[in-house]
Amino acid sequence: MIHATATVPVNPAGEIVLIRAQVWAGLELKARDARLFLPDGLCTRCEVIEETPTHLVREATIGGADLREIIALEPGRKVTFFQAAGPREGAIVNALFEDETGELQLRFYGYLGLRDASPGGAEEQAEQARLNGEQGYKAALLSTLARTRELLAAGRL
Repeated sequence: MIHATATVPVNPAGEIVLIRAQVWAGLELKARDARLFLPDGLCTRCEVIEETPTHLVREATIGGADLREIIALEPGRKVTFFQAAGPREGAIVNALFEDETGELQLRFYGYLGLRDASPGGAEEQAEQARLNGEQGYKAALLSTLARTRELLAAGRL
């Protein structure tokens, strides 16, 4: 089992200040179309195929792998990506919260397994290291916030 977590401040010094509603709008857009938030060419297809007031289902091709995710939306608080089909199984969460000083934070955490891989084996250990590394989920959080700022500046949020 892979467990990864990272937390970043939403408004570090020197950045354009984002309020909770703006970050939420970015997270919701990311749930609907990952292509807008991932590096060019990484996500080649992203389509919402079902939508309800509490969740949506999307199919995507990310890094060459086809996947299906059930995405639970807790407005203003949390987006949970349940890996229904694809190379991983489990859940990935993006959560907004205020820390003890009242500063807005964005947290990632995930509990994942690799389908058809030995639990705790070399493949999962390598994935664990990658997710916790410099280009892992902390970088993804920072990229999500940067892209949210870009979309806001362009009037697309």
